[in-house]
Amino acid sequence: MSTAAANPANANNGRRTGWLVAAALSLHACMLAFEAWHLSPTCLEAAHLASGLSHWKLGRYELYCVNPPLVRMVAAVPVSLVGCRLNWGSYETGPGTRPEYPVGRDFVAVNGVHTLDLITLARWACIPFSLIGGYTCFRWARDLYGVPSGFSALLIWCTFPEVLAHGALITPDAAASSLGVAAAYGYWRWLRSPNWPRVFIAGLLLGLTELSKTSWLFLFGLWPMIWVVSRGRRPVIQLVSILALGLYVLNLGYGFTGTFQQLAKYRFVSATLNGITTPKVNPSHHEVGNRFAGSWLGAVRVPLPKDYVIGLDLQKRDFENYQDPSYLRGEIRDRGWWYYYLYGLGVKVPLGIWLIAMLAGLPSPRRGTWGPDMASGLVLLAPPLILFALVSSQTRFSIHFRYVLPVFPFAFVWMSQVATKFQTGPRFARRMAVAALAWSILSSLWVFPHSLSYFNELAGGAFGGNAHMLVSSVDWGQDLSDLHRWVRSHTEARPLWIAYYGGFDPSLVGLDFPPPPACDRNGGCLPKPGWYAVSVNLLRGLPHDGYPQGAFRHFLRFKPVATAGYSIYIYYIPPETDGTDTVPDNPPPQ
Repeated sequence: MSTAAANPANANNGRRTGWLVAAALSLHACMLAFEAWHLSPTCLEAAHLASGLSHWKLGRYELYCVNPPLVRMVAAVPVSLVGCRLNWGSYETGPGTRPEYPVGRDFVAVNGVHTLDLITLARWACIPFSLIGGYTCFRWARDLYGVPSGFSALLIWCTFPEVLAHGALITPDAAASSLGVAAAYGYWRWLRSPNWPRVFIAGLLLGLTELSKTSWLFLFGLWPMIWVVSRGRRPVIQLVSILALGLYVLNLGYGFTGTFQQLAKYRFVSATLNGITTPKVNPSHHEVGNRFAGSWLGAVRVPLPKDYVIGLDLQKRDFENYQDPSYLRGEIRDRGWWYYYLYGLGVKVPLGIWLIAMLAGLPSPRRGTWGPDMASGLVLLAPPLILFALVSSQTRFSIHFRYVLPVFPFAFVWMSQVATKFQTGPRFARRMAVAALAWSILSSLWVFPHSLSYFNELAGGAFGGNAHMLVSSVDWGQDLSDLHRWVRSHTEARPLWIAYYGGFDPSLVGLDFPPPPACDRNGGCLPKPGWYAVSVNLLRGLPHDGYPQGAFRHFLRFKPVATAGYSIYIYYIPPETDGTDTVPDNPPPQ
């Protein structure tokens, strides 16, 4: 007799659980699909999509090589099927070049307004990555703590603002988060019960994770270290097979292009790898060299794709000599902050999640289940801690809080223990955990589909967030379509000037309005009477596309009459403005 037949109640519970998980993931997919349609292209998406198309059409991987190609190749599949125009005129190669940006601009130029539809299709193709993350959170939390914890981790993932924000884009952050936790879960399952099918799954997931983002490269060293901590009770041949399969899948993703090239043949531009110690006369000039040439290390054949290695070098060059300024709490400077991501946790994470994390850290009335031994628990805790430390250590610039998104699914699994932790404890703790989860969900849904601009209540919410962080944390060019809808429904808003921060020409969506004149960084000018739409990045003083730093800070003196999403503020300057710090008789905010 089968187990299901012998235990009909368990079978019914299992089916019910499966339906609930499917319902949560389906709702999550619908939310991402709507958000992907609603938001205009962000600053980097055209470059990512054009790069993915180049991989399929040209069989080359130079474009956007600072990130591995998996996500953008998936994004490019439906675009290739429906057809689009391509222009490779700006495709130039050479040490230190980043041709993906001009190629992306050319892609937008030749496809025009149709680019919006193409990027929407590309975004939809990437939604399954986020579903993998949600399902993995459920499975791992369920295996560790029970079904209630699995549902808690799933709900947190499906409604977490950063997941909703980046899961709807074709940039690789959400996919790297999903595949990273999936790879760790696969390795944890192998540690728990070693067998060859689990070796294959763990190795495959490791390789796919490495094809999502180079941030996960350290897993090739971490997995053996955890194996050593476990005292080698699992077969070493299986561990080697996991690592070898992961490396094979990584190279397969590049078609083995340039695999096993000698280290001495690379031309590096980062100071770390080129070995050039003399200071640059021109910071934009690329000094080319190879510190390994002439040494025995130069003869080593690197078991990685050529463009993967070049991407690591370019990324390191950016960390050494990034030109764009960083912003935090109203300060703009040419370097970052070591505590930038810690600060981001305080303002970008829902307060309900913080409360759940604090409850998870309390002593438990019952003993938790980590797995077969503490080494297995390290698989859950070590990857996010190492990644967070590595990202925080790069202080040349601090711009994108999204870099630590892969930390969160591990945290969700760990904190989900509160769902079963207090089952035999005080009722107050259980009620507090439920209230915290509900608070987190409602706080996130309040700003949906503008999840990219989410900030928690202590930070002032989505409207107050730009005082804390900018760019991909609030204004990445995503609200241009909302501005178009507002302008179309407010024909009285003329004359209109638009100061837009993004990589998409507003005229392509029918916003053919001139940019306003810029002021100096001290804001020593008064705008002419009329209507102004200003991106908050420019409002807070960031330079962009020919605008100097502080060019539009003088608008901070005025009260916006409306907003497009949470990243574009709309101002009305009436004729009677006298230059004081307030605008008389402004229409009410919308």
